[in-house]
Amino acid sequence: MNVDLTPRRNSSASLRRALAILDYVRSRPADSGGASLTQLAEGVGVNKSSVLRLSAPLVEAGLLTRDARTGRFRLGPAALSLWQAYLDQMDLRSVASEHLRGLMRRTGHTCHLVLLDGHDVVYADKVENTTTVRMASRIGSRRPAYRTAVGKAILAFSPADLVEDVIAAGLPAATPRTVTDPGVFTEELRRVRERGYAIDDRENEPEVRCVAAPVFDHNRDPVAAISVSSLASRLPAARVRELGPQVAAVAARISDDLGAPPPAGRHS
Repeated sequence: MNVDLTPRRNSSASLRRALAILDYVRSRPADSGGASLTQLAEGVGVNKSSVLRLSAPLVEAGLLTRDARTGRFRLGPAALSLWQAYLDQMDLRSVASEHLRGLMRRTGHTCHLVLLDGHDVVYADKVENTTTVRMASRIGSRRPAYRTAVGKAILAFSPADLVEDVIAAGLPAATPRTVTDPGVFTEELRRVRERGYAIDDRENEPEVRCVAAPVFDHNRDPVAAISVSSLASRLPAARVRELGPQVAAVAARISDDLGAPPPAGRHS
């Protein structure tokens, strides 16, 4: 019996291209204003008419929006709804929530829960003291892992080949204090493993300091990191070093709640 699978294959290929369009728009910098039709065609590797055809159902579903004046594509409100639904179902976020709130109350600074996605970190939760200066970070936003405390906290305990990939992709500076030398970066990750927490001293944003520690799952794999961050004027370097062990202790409690075994050499 012969069955013509061409329509199914064509549908599958169209779906993959549509998802590639969605991913390309997602990856655009927040200040870019979205992606133009030309950028999408070149970025995804299809012609402009195909972009219009494939993006139409995404726009109808609210996953994309298209600016009537500029014609540029941006993520739509349905994309945010999907992200929020994902977060709501994520056990890690619910497990960490009260720990983050307690850490915020004790420190008075903004606290984050962050995940690693490829070479980037993605902010999964944020708890801030509304009486102090608000931080610009947003749930769902992304940053290159190498220049953040949360990213370094996770990478320090990640497989060596992942760290090598991050370094090979380049360590361009975001501020004058960003670590861009591979040797210095590798040594910093060693120090993170040694002391249990990582520091971002104005490496990602010129006026922000941050201290972070990794969160481990039941396999003792680093699945996330938590952090305390604030403007450098409100969080001096000496205070960051004081907070480091506190942040690491809270991260350890979250790890315990996730069923993580104790680190090698330590027994309960």
